[in-house]
Amino acid sequence: MTSQPPRPELPEWLHLQQLANAMQKRHLREFAQDTRRARHLRVEAGPIILDMSRQRIDLPVLDGLIRLAEQCDLPGAVQKLIRGDRVNLTENRPALHTALRQTADSALLPEQQNIIGDVNNSLAMMSRIVERLQTRQWLGYSGAAISDVVNIGVGGSDHGPLMASVALREFVPAESSHLNMHFVSSIDGTQLSVLLDTLCPETTLFLISSKSFTTPDTLANANLFLKWMLESHDNRTTVLQCHFIGISANDAKMQQWGIPADNRIPFWEWVGGRYSMWSAIGLPIAIHIGMNQFRELLAGARFMDTHFLETPVTANLPALLGLTAVWNATFLGISAHAVLPYDGRLKHLPAYLSQLEMESNGKSVDNAGRSIDYPTSPIVWGEVGSNAQHTFFQLLHQGTHDVSCDFIAPIHRYRGETHHPSLQDQHRLALANCLAQSRVLMLGDDCMDNSEKLPVWRHYKGNQPSSTLLLEELTPFSLGALIALYEHKVYTMAVIWNINPFDQWGVELGKVIADSMNSILAGKSSATVDAPTQQLLDAIQQSR
Repeated sequence: MTSQPPRPELPEWLHLQQLANAMQKRHLREFAQDTRRARHLRVEAGPIILDMSRQRIDLPVLDGLIRLAEQCDLPGAVQKLIRGDRVNLTENRPALHTALRQTADSALLPEQQNIIGDVNNSLAMMSRIVERLQTRQWLGYSGAAISDVVNIGVGGSDHGPLMASVALREFVPAESSHLNMHFVSSIDGTQLSVLLDTLCPETTLFLISSKSFTTPDTLANANLFLKWMLESHDNRTTVLQCHFIGISANDAKMQQWGIPADNRIPFWEWVGGRYSMWSAIGLPIAIHIGMNQFRELLAGARFMDTHFLETPVTANLPALLGLTAVWNATFLGISAHAVLPYDGRLKHLPAYLSQLEMESNGKSVDNAGRSIDYPTSPIVWGEVGSNAQHTFFQLLHQGTHDVSCDFIAPIHRYRGETHHPSLQDQHRLALANCLAQSRVLMLGDDCMDNSEKLPVWRHYKGNQPSSTLLLEELTPFSLGALIALYEHKVYTMAVIWNINPFDQWGVELGKVIADSMNSILAGKSSATVDAPTQQLLDAIQQSR
C-alpha cells in the first residue's frame, strides 16, 4: 500500500471542487460559439480524433485537471505500468497486458522474466493452430476437417473475443470463410441447447478459455460439451486430442482435465481477465480474421501504448479522456455514463467497456487502505446509437438524471463502400444521427427555432456532457488503438483516484458464495444461510 495523501487534500483537488461548484450553474450553450475552446478540446492520435468540446469543461477546468494529473504523478504511473512494476498492489504483481502487444525484438524483462519471449512463443503456437484450421489440416475424430469453433468462456474470456470478432467480421480472409465461430458464456442452458442442435460432433472444435481453469461456469459448459462429444465417439483420448484446446494460466489444471500438451496454450497470472484479449484468449479472433490481421490489432494497441507513454498530458488521448471522466463522476457528481457506437459492428463494445471500467474502478478503498468518500466509477452501459435513440435516449434528453456519453463512429465505411456503394447513404445517415444527438444533448432547446412557443413537454434541457470519438475507419489497427485507449483511460482514472484497477475481489467473493450455494442446492450441504435466501431455497425445493 502507498502512503500518498488522501486525494481531497491535494491543492488542485480543492481548486477543482471550487470550479465544479461554479460550473454547476452554467449551461453548455454558453460555449457553443467559442472556437478557441473547441480547438483546445480536440486532439488526434493516429486513426482517432477525440472531441471534448461538448463536455462541461472550460479552459481553466482543463488546466486544473492537467495540474491534478501532475500532482498525482500520472506520467510516472504510466512508466511504472509499461515497464512492468508491481502496480497491482493487492496481488503484488505487475499488470503486463501492454507486453502482449510489443514487437518481437522488444526488451522487457520485469523481475528478470523473459516476458516477450514467452509472448512470442504463445503467438507462434496460435499461428500454427490458425494455419492448420485455415488449411483444413485440423481434423476431427472421423478425419473430417473442422468447420465450427466454439469458444467457452465467461467475463473477459468471452467479452473481448466476441466483441472483436463481430466488429472485424469484414476482415475474415477467404481461407477462414469455411470456419464458423460460436461463443458460449451462459450456464442456464439456453445458449447450449440452441447450439447443440446446429453443431456436428465430427467437425467441431472447442476452446476452453479460463485463466484459472477452475471457473465453475466455464468448466460446467466444457464438461457438458465433452459428454456430448463422447456420445458420438467413445474414445476420450481421441476426442480430447481432436476437439479440445485449453487456454489458461494454470497448465496443471488443463492437464488434469485431460487437455493434451500440444493443445494447451499458456498465458500468465499477470494478465487480467478484462485485459486478456491480446493474449491467447484472443485465439477466436485470430481464427476468425487470420493471424496477420490479429497482429494488426496488436499493432493498433501498441501504437496507443506508445502514445500514452510518450505524449504530454495536454495532448494525450487516454489521459484527457480519463481526466474528463474523473471530472464528471467525482467533481460534477454524474454517476452514469453511456457508450454509444454509431456502427452496428461495434454492438458488443458497450458491454466490453462496462466490464473494463466497472470491474476495474468499482472500488471504495484507496491504495493506502483508506475508505473513499468521493465517487469513483460511474455506472457504464450503452447500445448501438441508432437503437438507443429509440429506447433510453428519452431519459437522456428529458429525464431527471445527468448522464455523460461517449459517441463513437467511423468516418468511412471502409469495405462496405467498395462492395455495396448504396451503403454510403446509410453510413452518412448514421453519422448525421451521431452528430445530431450529441448536439441536442449539449444545446437542448437552442437547437430549435421558436422553441419558446412549444408546450413544456416538448422542451429539452440539454447540458448533458459528451465526448465524440471518430475513427478514420473501423479496421483491426483502429479497433486495437480504440480498446487500448479505453484501457489507459481507466488506468488514468485509477491513478487520479489512487485505487487499484487490476484486482476484483468482489467478483471473487461472488464465486465462493456461488460454490457454497450450489452445494446446498445439490443436497451436499446443510449450511445455515440468511432468512430471505432460505425462503427462496425452500420455494425451489418445493417446486422440485
